[in-house]
Amino acid sequence: MGRKPTINRETLLDVAQEIVRTGGGAALTIGALAQAAGISKGGVQYSFASKDDLIRGLIDRWTSQFDALLEGAADDAPLPFVRRYIAATRASQQAMNAKMVGLLVSYLEDPANLRETRDWYRAIFDRLGGTSADAQAARVAFLAVEGLFLMRINGIDEDGLWSNFLDDVEAVLDRLST
Repeated sequence: MGRKPTINRETLLDVAQEIVRTGGGAALTIGALAQAAGISKGGVQYSFASKDDLIRGLIDRWTSQFDALLEGAADDAPLPFVRRYIAATRASQQAMNAKMVGLLVSYLEDPANLRETRDWYRAIFDRLGGTSADAQAARVAFLAVEGLFLMRINGIDEDGLWSNFLDDVEAVLDRLST
């Protein structure tokens, strides 16, 4: 009878997220992850053959977590969808942390790593398409939320203003929508 595996892919992703959150994307290496997880480099490579695989794992994790928060939004028109998106953004600290990590690391690596993220955003913009005033308002609100996210990862939320800024986006969306 063999021993039970002690290497857990999800745990390694948790540790990788923490490394990037505290030390930035450059701090994430197979060696650093192995040390932080208390396993060998070979143990990390059992779950992630390369740093690129690790980055893809972080991006896939964020995408699946955030998409789970949007579940049921498949048939939403642009305004209800973007309202659900804002609510998911508010409720998704874990997914937002994963998103931050995935984006930070992927920007530091080969731009080809952004393909899946770009495809995800293209699908969102396809959902928010159209020329109606509501579709335009939904797109502007979506872009504002994404802009806030990028500002947040650059430290704008040190004073805890994130939620207030999301409130502003929703208030403007209410005024713009018919």
